Amino acid sequence: MGAAEVAVVAVVATTGEVLAHPELHEGLLAPWERRRLARIRVPGRRDDVLAARLLVRLCAARFTGLAPGASAPAQYCAGCGRSGHGRPYLPGHPGVGVSLSHADGLAAAAVGPGAVGVDVEPSARRPGSLGVLRRMVPDAALREATAQPDPGAALLRLWVRREALFKAGGEEVRLLEWTDHRRGAVVAVAGAAPVTVFSAD
Repeated sequence: MGAAEVAVVAVVATTGEVLAHPELHEGLLAPWERRRLARIRVPGRRDDVLAARLLVRLCAARFTGLAPGASAPAQYCAGCGRSGHGRPYLPGHPGVGVSLSHADGLAAAAVGPGAVGVDVEPSARRPGSLGVLRRMVPDAALREATAQPDPGAALLRLWVRREALFKAGGEEVRLLEWTDHRRGAVVAVAGAAPVTVFSAD
């Protein structure tokens, strides 16, 4: 990493770790986020969504140097021109990318210069049918994954990489993928800059 190059800040954690964090709580959410959260009827899913929204604030705080309460992301949908959904961004920080992900007791977030994408999945999960994967992944990558000793695990890693790249816009980005064995998570971060992974504590 060059002296002037700013890194993407990424964090992965269990939902429980995030909800137990002393600086992170539901009161940090904007009213529109609380309204969206109130519509989720499955408690575990609600907790996962809350954890991801809080974790992105922690990443934004580490990236900007502001407190988590002053690092609230917003969302805007270019398709319909409305706020409250669509691609997340940091108000007042043009050119900074924001991404979050959650799945079955896990949350991940990333904030950094330029395009950013993150995806997390439980390492025991296996992706959907090959038909679905074929629509998203080049045939050569699928053949390579299915030839591995554990094709399910290889396909899952391929899936999180593709999701992170998709969220980052897939243009000229670097990709970091790893397995967090302690949390049972497979994570991928795509960004225009190198990635620095922090713990949630």
